[in-house]
Amino acid sequence: MIRSITFAVLIVMSACAIADDAAWPGGIAFINLGPAAGTAPLVEYDGKRVLILNDGGQWRAAIGVNLGTAVGEALITLNDGSTLSFEVQEHAYREQRLQVAQGFVSLSDENLERVGKERKIIDAALNDWRDVPLDDIRLNAPVDGPRSSSFGLRRFFNDEPRSPHSGMDIAVPEGEPILAPRDGIITATGDYYFNGNTVFIDHGQGFVTMYCHLSKIGVKDGQTVTAGESIGAVGATGRVTGAHLHFGTYLNGSAVDPALLLSN
Repeated sequence: MIRSITFAVLIVMSACAIADDAAWPGGIAFINLGPAAGTAPLVEYDGKRVLILNDGGQWRAAIGVNLGTAVGEALITLNDGSTLSFEVQEHAYREQRLQVAQGFVSLSDENLERVGKERKIIDAALNDWRDVPLDDIRLNAPVDGPRSSSFGLRRFFNDEPRSPHSGMDIAVPEGEPILAPRDGIITATGDYYFNGNTVFIDHGQGFVTMYCHLSKIGVKDGQTVTAGESIGAVGATGRVTGAHLHFGTYLNGSAVDPALLLSN
């Protein structure tokens, strides 16, 4: 059974720092599911479980909308098999053209094999799920620096088109410490071909943050971290044009704009 709802982003500012009406590709759709009584409802979107907040005594689904999602009606599925619909809105992103070493554009067979193996590790980290009660999804800034509006940019490396930019670039000098934006568990670390030295933090219910191009990694897989704890240092490893932090935020495996989640 489909229950159509008029979509509204139902925000309580004490619970999250997300702008109204963010149900667009790369944004977050919020759907109110009723009073928070008993166990949290199990909700799926595009075949993946969705984060459920206990937001002031109300269950609220927080759905990451993939950058490749078409504008129009989208559905979530509830425990009982019924569905709710919401509207994915149009949202324009700019273009970005960068010049990098050609080896990061035209990959050798050896590097293609390496990237394929790393992709499996990265995908596993981005789709990790832990059942943890959550009442908000606010994040502190991991570093203090100018934040680009680069999320979602249609990127061209050496004039060749590539996937849209799936994070926020923060301009910070090399060596500056990176701080965990909230409590979580380190699910993966490594030196990856494109991302360089990278750390993933699982914050629960498919809410994952990613930190790329580090000069050094200061944590280990499986380590518990608390908000404000150092996890590494800013660097210029991987495919970069200079030192900065690539900061990625993910819900139900989909990249969402970090600017929607930062509370400071």
